[in-house]
Amino acid sequence: MDKLIENLDFGAEGLWFPITISILLSIIVLFIPKRNITWREIYITIGIVGFATWISDAVIARTLDLIDLGDPNKTGIGEIFCYTLIPTSFSILYLNYLSKENKWKITILFIVLSFLVEAGMLYFGYMKYNGWNLAFSFIAFVIAFGFLLPLHSKIIKM
Repeated sequence: MDKLIENLDFGAEGLWFPITISILLSIIVLFIPKRNITWREIYITIGIVGFATWISDAVIARTLDLIDLGDPNKTGIGEIFCYTLIPTSFSILYLNYLSKENKWKITILFIVLSFLVEAGMLYFGYMKYNGWNLAFSFIAFVIAFGFLLPLHSKIIKM
């Protein structure tokens, strides 16, 4: 049991920030009125986006070692929340409000929100860059919100 608690990295600097953001976003997803997304589409989105973010973690944080979250030698509770709940919640919220009329407005809003969460994790010391920077994240956010999530929405609505 002691090893489990140690591996969850509860002592990581700034851990409170990603956990707070994750919990708030998850609660919002559960209770907002569902406009453009069904529970089935939410379920599919959690699986697809969750898988994609864990693959991204394997490449960016593990293989290339460009980012560290918490203790670089542990996959702690904050990292689990960061890769599982934050991207999936943002994706579900984005898809819930996405329409043809507001695509780029909502895309810009979610790019800014994602940027602010990442900047917060940097500021509070939970995330550290090892060759990564916010410009790379900005490009990833534009690709995800501007192109991949709208494509994902079209596919799951077929």
